[in-house]
Amino acid sequence: MIWVALSGLVLLLIGVPVAFSLGLAGLVGVLLADIPLSIVTTRLFTGVDSFVFLAVPFYILAAEIMSQGGITTRLIAIASNATRKMRGGTAYANIGTSVLFAGISGSAVADAAALGRVFMQEMPKEGYSRPYAAAVTVASSIIGPIIPPSGLAILIGAVTGVSIIDLFLAGVGPGILLGSACAAIVFFDAVRGRLPRPRVADHHGPRWRMLVEGVAVATLPLIIVGGMVMGAYTATEGGGIAVAYAIFLSVVVFRKMDMAGLWQAFMRAARTSATIYLLVAAATILSYALNLLGISGFVREAALIFQDQPLFFLLALSVLMLILGTFLDIGAAILIFMPLVMPAVITLGIDPLQASMIVMVTLAIGLVTPPVGVVLFVIMRVGSIGMIPLLRALLPFLIAQLVAVVILCLVPEISTWLPQTLNP
Repeated sequence: MIWVALSGLVLLLIGVPVAFSLGLAGLVGVLLADIPLSIVTTRLFTGVDSFVFLAVPFYILAAEIMSQGGITTRLIAIASNATRKMRGGTAYANIGTSVLFAGISGSAVADAAALGRVFMQEMPKEGYSRPYAAAVTVASSIIGPIIPPSGLAILIGAVTGVSIIDLFLAGVGPGILLGSACAAIVFFDAVRGRLPRPRVADHHGPRWRMLVEGVAVATLPLIIVGGMVMGAYTATEGGGIAVAYAIFLSVVVFRKMDMAGLWQAFMRAARTSATIYLLVAAATILSYALNLLGISGFVREAALIFQDQPLFFLLALSVLMLILGTFLDIGAAILIFMPLVMPAVITLGIDPLQASMIVMVTLAIGLVTPPVGVVLFVIMRVGSIGMIPLLRALLPFLIAQLVAVVILCLVPEISTWLPQTLNP
């Protein structure tokens, strides 16, 4: 197992793409286990041969269409008008827009890229420092993969067998908790007079139109999750409905997308989906090789250390995922480690939904921490800001979010109450 881990780590460090690093490391494991190489091709196809994985392209496509269809500007207008009389209101609007946008994009990178362009221009004009504006955008962006519909939840459901409906519902509480953690930092800064009052212009046009448009946008995640809870359709079918609704809003209602734009959205979604499927296939090879080499037994023995101490197991799991999230792709980490961790979770009597949310949140925090924090580099490019000033301004938000992780470990109901209530 050590040689497999070392080979994968070396490949990542020298710049080999994540999917190829995982696949080649898995190939090393297969060779060490003295298994015929023909099994590799079989595993590559069986890894993605799942009805659940069919949902991934639909949600990616829906997010692409909604992101380009004038949705972002409407969400920003709604959040800005709701907070325009508060000190630090634009920072609150930044966080609120991230929460709303999370129900559409499901991606921290998409959140940072789309919202960063707007808030990194407007917030400095109002008196915010550029590092602070960037820090708020970065910190709130990790809400994107948590609040449903979440691509990470689909991956976890596919590799562990946990209900995707329950995972979607479980993400609401942790997502709101992360947003509240960010808002708490803004509140303390505002109380100490460090933040200006907003100078955001009122929404142009009737208020009722802004309200109607906001309701139309917010309806998308409600349609997806609500229909699944009522048993009207599966997660995959819900993805297809999301695409149809996104096209209707962007092309017919808002009229911000033509056929050329729609074609570009399809092409981008196809490329992103292909990347994810390649990652899934490669991670399947690596997971298979690690199981052949006995990692499942190793994890079970490690879990015995925490027998009758589930809280310490969750805290240790959080630390492990925080470390992994700093240098490993979040999807790859889920695909490799969740099938290994889940049996230990069940053995210790921990609710799989709570453990899944802790893994998702801690890995998402890894997206904004060096050395491989993808969201950091997106904002550095969008906002033309250096890493050190950004990290200095980001530190209080990271501390608040780590406190939120501890709260998730201590209070399982944050993750489990909504699924137990709506989907018993």
